Amino acid sequence: MAFDHYSIVAPNPYIFGLPVRWYGFLIMLGVGVALLLSIREGKKKGISSELLIDLVTFGLPVCIAGARLYFIVFNDFGWYLRNPARIFGFYPSGFGGLAGLAIHGGIIAAVAFAWWYLKKKDVPLLPVLDIVGVGFFVGQMMGRFGNFMNQEAYGSVVPGVDLDAQREFLTSLFIPEFIVNGMFINENYHHPTFLYEVLWNLVGFLIAVFVLRKLSKLLIGEIAAFYAVWYSFGRIFIESLRTDSLMLGDLRVAQVISIAAIVVVLALVAWRRQKEKEMIYYADFNLLDKGQNKASRKQEYLKQQKKQRK
Repeated sequence: MAFDHYSIVAPNPYIFGLPVRWYGFLIMLGVGVALLLSIREGKKKGISSELLIDLVTFGLPVCIAGARLYFIVFNDFGWYLRNPARIFGFYPSGFGGLAGLAIHGGIIAAVAFAWWYLKKKDVPLLPVLDIVGVGFFVGQMMGRFGNFMNQEAYGSVVPGVDLDAQREFLTSLFIPEFIVNGMFINENYHHPTFLYEVLWNLVGFLIAVFVLRKLSKLLIGEIAAFYAVWYSFGRIFIESLRTDSLMLGDLRVAQVISIAAIVVVLALVAWRRQKEKEMIYYADFNLLDKGQNKASRKQEYLKQQKKQRK
């Protein structure tokens, strides 16, 4: 019996008859889970939970503003200049979603705000970015499921001469049926780019938590660097499948920013490894044990000097 593709019902925006703003709900849930994970790791590094809670509480509106500004600049900046009232006017997308935000803008704003806020608190930036960067993986994974519920941020039409062949392509990738159904949009099946990004971020999260945090010779700041490079590398390929990319001429902005981020971050990591005399390792770092950190840095510096003389 042939599958009735047109009987598929879109993801339900209601629970017990009440409307749910899935994107906002899942984003906030992701922020909450990421904060809990950050607090747990922060305790091991002498970073207070109050500091991390304040950082997220005050930083979240800044991130939203950054995500909005980024979207405006790269979407149709001239139009917004002619219609300034729409700068603050989001428009509905899918089931209660809000279109007009871009994650790269949010990340840039988050780092800038963290630098400013932590400088005021006299707390080093890099170890906090290491801790929070792992949480970014979690927040983005959950937020992308909000995109799925809103049926947005999907990819191009999948290969297949007809709907049966398109559906078979997705099921051959072992994609759950409810996601396959959710990708039937505008009478075609589309790539679930949200899912590709979720899985890519999940692998990055597992590497960061179970591998990188265990390494004894990883400098502070290098887990955050891993996040930037890992996410950017995956985004380059996933973005090529998206149908809603922000464009800069013929170039996809997300790909340009991702390539630039990889080059800059890797260059900074290499420069630090070559030039810094006082090496501070993530495994050794504890904000409350400054004497131990100082001793570790001095010991490593003397070891490096001894090698150079040889």
